[in-house]
Amino acid sequence: MSDSPIQEHEVVHALDAAYYTSEALYQKECSGLFARTWQYAGHVSQVAKPGDYFSFDIAGQGLFCIRDSNNALHTFYNVCQHRAHQLVSGQGEGKKTLVCPYHAWTYRLDGHLLRGPNTEVVPESVRESICLTPVRTQEFCGFIFVNLDDNADPMEDWFPGVEAELREFVPRIDDLTPLETIEAQERCNWKVSVENYSECYHCRINHRTFSTGVVKPDTYDIQPQGYCLRHTTECQNLEKMTYPIDLGANEHAGDYSSWYLWPTFSFQVYPGNVLNTYHWQPTAVDAVTIARGWFTAEGISSEVIHDLAIQDRETTVEEDIHLVESQQRGFNNRGYRPGPLVVDPNGGVNSEHSIKALQQWMREAVTSP
Repeated sequence: MSDSPIQEHEVVHALDAAYYTSEALYQKECSGLFARTWQYAGHVSQVAKPGDYFSFDIAGQGLFCIRDSNNALHTFYNVCQHRAHQLVSGQGEGKKTLVCPYHAWTYRLDGHLLRGPNTEVVPESVRESICLTPVRTQEFCGFIFVNLDDNADPMEDWFPGVEAELREFVPRIDDLTPLETIEAQERCNWKVSVENYSECYHCRINHRTFSTGVVKPDTYDIQPQGYCLRHTTECQNLEKMTYPIDLGANEHAGDYSSWYLWPTFSFQVYPGNVLNTYHWQPTAVDAVTIARGWFTAEGISSEVIHDLAIQDRETTVEEDIHLVESQQRGFNNRGYRPGPLVVDPNGGVNSEHSIKALQQWMREAVTSP
């Protein structure tokens, strides 16, 4: 028996239930957090050519991305500057101009007003000043992110080192296009789902396929990296893997890594350099849609990746749905008293130091002006 005393350290308790159940806090996140953080919009393959576009919503705001005739990528608020009609819907390709369906005000693909019926009566100086309202946009390894805060720091400052690391783990990342997307509905607050993703303390108990056929849990660790949580582990022994990989393909072929980008997106690389993504899309205080994207070079069909996507949905994702929905019910239980997080100074799979960092970001999100 060791005589060494147990080292005392700060006890950090989990968040109060209100963080997951309060409609007021959720609305504050929608109008504040989601409007001033980098949010996933889509993939560059959706706007491959001039005139290609797609529409989407961020923080309750309708937006669309479009590529102009000079091959520049733009994101605009999806609203005509005349009388506020929505300009586009869904997605499309090959547009030469943007024409409002209401009064046919017409804009160039760079957002500037081109013409409108009888607008000659409007002073020329006023007409020339009219332009669609732009949104801060950044391409990141072929993925498009937007930020409604024009003064936000670039993604490199939020997520230091992530782009370079992704390129090391997925050497052909610039050639990738979406193969398939699998969605799942979870009846829980979005933060419940994100927390579940951000620790592997529960993996051995709940994710047998993932823990015995994809990764080695003993090697699992998660470390903060700016506003990123970086997951790392080794692949399972080859004879136990649920799908084939070539360890000689490159130096990271036998590694698993994930880069969770606060607050609602994650890049994940399975052993074999298989890129997949998580995108959390909150729809209510107690509901979130998860989109799991799977990618291949040039979008070429892959039976291995298709089967892996199905395996993931039927095991890890399905298992997590039951966990997070039970947890949400628990947050509505009056008997809940937030317990201490298990924070091991040495890190490792059975430590919640990543949750400590994540919950601090959550506190900041609802206390910021």
